[in-house]
Amino acid sequence: MDFRDAIDRSLAWAGGWFDYAATPWFVYQAAIIASLFLGAKLAALRVEPLMENQARQIKGQPGLLRIVIALLRRTDWILFTMFLFAALNLLRAITSPSRTHLLLVALLLSLAWLFAAVLSRIIRNRLVARTLGWLAWIYAALVILGIGDEAAAFLDSLAIPLGTVRLSALMVLKAALLLIAAVWLAVVAGNYIDERVRISEELTPSIRVLVGKVAKIGLVLVAGAVALSAVGLDLTALTVFSGAVGVGLAFGLQKVVSNFVSGVIILLDKSIKPGDTISLEGTFGWIRELRARFVSVVTRDGREFLIPNEDFITQRVINWSFSDNLVRLDVNFGVSYDADPHKVSELAIEAAINVGRVEADRRPVCWLTGFGDSSLNFVLRFWIRDPQQGLTNVRGKVLLALWDTFKANGISIPYPHREIIMRGNVGGSGERWARADQELPDTKKAI
Repeated sequence: MDFRDAIDRSLAWAGGWFDYAATPWFVYQAAIIASLFLGAKLAALRVEPLMENQARQIKGQPGLLRIVIALLRRTDWILFTMFLFAALNLLRAITSPSRTHLLLVALLLSLAWLFAAVLSRIIRNRLVARTLGWLAWIYAALVILGIGDEAAAFLDSLAIPLGTVRLSALMVLKAALLLIAAVWLAVVAGNYIDERVRISEELTPSIRVLVGKVAKIGLVLVAGAVALSAVGLDLTALTVFSGAVGVGLAFGLQKVVSNFVSGVIILLDKSIKPGDTISLEGTFGWIRELRARFVSVVTRDGREFLIPNEDFITQRVINWSFSDNLVRLDVNFGVSYDADPHKVSELAIEAAINVGRVEADRRPVCWLTGFGDSSLNFVLRFWIRDPQQGLTNVRGKVLLALWDTFKANGISIPYPHREIIMRGNVGGSGERWARADQELPDTKKAI
């Protein structure tokens, strides 16, 4: 019965507009509207470049600039609305309001379209922005044309019963619009809270990330519950659905849930945080960001690894800056037996101190570790505070400093000694043995 009533009311409204369209003043107004729209299009070609030059002067206010650009892209519609307003007032001054009804409807529709188009530009996702813009304009058009109640009754008549719940097209549309709007507002609020927390110096980096994630997720869940409750949907009816989703998460999304829970554990125990230098299964780099599912690690060669959170729980992780940024490095070297080991230690320490990244507060040490086959073996130990800047490069600079210092002080780094024994037969009459001690590089010699 409701469906038939909605159809009858819609046909009556359409019949009234058909009768109005047959009058001469409808044609006059339609011609005026078309002329004004064409004039607005032509005027916008000249006005928009001039306004754009002024808009480029806005600096340091990205939000305001985004709104201004959105208005500039709708210059033709702004001019069209202004022309319609002037034409409406002019015609009402010389004729009755009944002969300007179409102009009034066109003015209200253009204002609604302009408002929806500019407001949707705030949303960065273009698909969502266009969808919301069209839906907002359609709703405004139904209200302006006076058929909002008829359309609502028609959509409400398209319903199916689901147990104790009556699910209609009107309820689905309202739920979708409210859900999208509420979630969008929750995301905006969550991002704002996250940004404010990130710049707070009173909280540790891990707590900042944890508070930001909890705020985003919590606001989205609350927004969804509020939106569904606002349309009259009983949330207890979703218990069966939520149970099915829980089973699906348990079986089909084990890794996703595991990584999410691992991420929360990482944030709570503060084992890693943004800026830490870590090593994991051959990957050495610094942590750029902690996400809900993975950790972004940037290596020295510029590559960015997205490592699942679960690996930081189950694998062996080396955090070079867990308690502090001080890292000790070792450099092994050897010198000739002719050198004085006491002097070698002093020169090695002095050479390491002169390297820029080596910490002067933690004085390097150099120890004699053994008497090798061809050299006195030493280990030089020094400290740095910036492991994220690389380890191989600082070791290389220290080795070059050792080379320059030893060369300037007449200390040589010997080649390894090899003792070669050659055995062979001469004419089958006997064996000749020869023994030679030579100082050769570490290579093989074919005999």
